[in-house]
Amino acid sequence: MTVLMTAAIPSDQDLLALALRLCRETADIINVIRARGFVTQKKYDQSPVTEADQEAERHILSALRAAVPGIPAIGEEEIAAGIKIAPGAQYWLVDPLDGTREFAAGRDDFTVNIGLVRGDRAVLGAMALPAYGQFYAGGEGLGAKRFDADGEHDIRARHVPPEGLTILASRHHGDAPELARFLEGRPVASLGNIGSAVKFVRVAEGAADFYPRLGPTMEWDTAAPQAIVEAAGGCVLEFDGSPLRYGKPEWRNPNFVCTGLPDNTHPDKRISPAGT
Repeated sequence: MTVLMTAAIPSDQDLLALALRLCRETADIINVIRARGFVTQKKYDQSPVTEADQEAERHILSALRAAVPGIPAIGEEEIAAGIKIAPGAQYWLVDPLDGTREFAAGRDDFTVNIGLVRGDRAVLGAMALPAYGQFYAGGEGLGAKRFDADGEHDIRARHVPPEGLTILASRHHGDAPELARFLEGRPVASLGNIGSAVKFVRVAEGAADFYPRLGPTMEWDTAAPQAIVEAAGGCVLEFDGSPLRYGKPEWRNPNFVCTGLPDNTHPDKRISPAGT
């Protein structure tokens, strides 16, 4: 299926506002389903899926396609169902419920991710953390913000503090020896394990410094959070030090690291995949 350019494309600010609004609406849908209960099923790859994933994606994709028909919208659950959408020069990547394992287990670390890719780069992103009542948005030239019960806040990744790195690693995919190699020679203040793309926004808002991803992810997992992290001054890097890019075969990402601002003790350096 190819989506034709039938209408003028809004500004990036308008596109980001649209994505943020849909994140808010989708968070409400997910929270309602969570409160009344749901059944967890298995997809073809044995990963979990729930009614919340499916209802959230239907809402997001239908709204994106109605609002901006000139921009293809690609969702995780449609791809899993064998529905293929041609991406075009720019396109939305949607993960309607990132962290389904966390959601199904009754934990709070799950997100809604709506990202815009242009060429091979994630340029705009909006996210919801429904259980926390937090919403994030960011993009090139637009900065990064968090919205919560206290209002709107500019966010910025931080320099590594003198006491050392605050590290967030995956709850379900990790490699302790490889992580130890990354961190060799660096002071570590704390190391925690949580699920989903929550780890990205904790780096973006300066609550953490380093998120190493040593397991499988797909492009819809990372597009929105990468745009937010980069708008906040951080980086998402492949192991060769180059930025994570988009349009890869079968939408699969390589391993990567998400980092904040450079180490204050090494102001010309970020925390790289090699740990230097």
